Amino acid sequence: MIYPKVAPTNNDIAGHYDTLDAFYREIWGEHVHHGLWLTGKEKPEVAVRQLVDRVAAEAKIQPGDMVCDVGSGYGAAARMLTGVYQAQVTALTLSEAQYMYAVNKNSADTNPTYLLCDWLKNDLPAEAFDAVIAIECIAHIPDKLGFFKEAFRVLRPGGHLVVCAWLSIESPRPWQVRYLLEPICREGRLPSLGCASEYQALLADAGFISDAFDDLSDRVRRTWAICLRRILLGLIIRPRYVRFLLDHRRQDRIFLLTMPRLWLAFATGSFRYGLFTAHKPEISI
Repeated sequence: MIYPKVAPTNNDIAGHYDTLDAFYREIWGEHVHHGLWLTGKEKPEVAVRQLVDRVAAEAKIQPGDMVCDVGSGYGAAARMLTGVYQAQVTALTLSEAQYMYAVNKNSADTNPTYLLCDWLKNDLPAEAFDAVIAIECIAHIPDKLGFFKEAFRVLRPGGHLVVCAWLSIESPRPWQVRYLLEPICREGRLPSLGCASEYQALLADAGFISDAFDDLSDRVRRTWAICLRRILLGLIIRPRYVRFLLDHRRQDRIFLLTMPRLWLAFATGSFRYGLFTAHKPEISI
């Protein structure tokens, strides 16, 4: 695991997304996750939905299935799962800004159900869900094994877990840790950053049967090039972008400058992006 020099608290993580709320939505939209390019010609708004489609397919989501979306952000994936896949979705986030956006987006509907809470301290019932999905949230969770144990607890026997995760390369060199991976953790409010083999071991420790792992790095990496172009444009046409970057009181302003680091981390192979699929064993009779 890669650890930042100073470990963020839940308040730090939530505050990061609350502070950068407008920037995230203006730069990338309400799907706060990478896009998945299959042909290379898709527009970003199509690519982000394709990632959700891939997750839904791996989770084997069917109409009426009970689905838990951990780290749901603005609820875009959850709404897609209810609208397109006709699932019953419970979506959790730490960020009050994201939670309020999601609630106000479809205030008249009861599906998805949005919760503002810590996944490691949730009150969800055991064996209540057919699928648990987590799109790019596990890096923000300090207790990685606890994350998987909670997923195991709330899943029904035979239920599926799908995790899209930011990853470190398996054996990073000191320069990769010092100049890329540790700063990304520190500036992005990540308590730790694991590699694929570490997460696969944690899946087994939590009781899951691993089904597959797919390295999607080459299909998602252009996300950051697009974000960088949009930030540069924003610095030109939106004066408040410059004011925000120059405001020393804004601790999370550094993340806008971290995006080039993320792009470089992908370009050098230091940073990877993986999709894990696993299932909870059926009860033996």
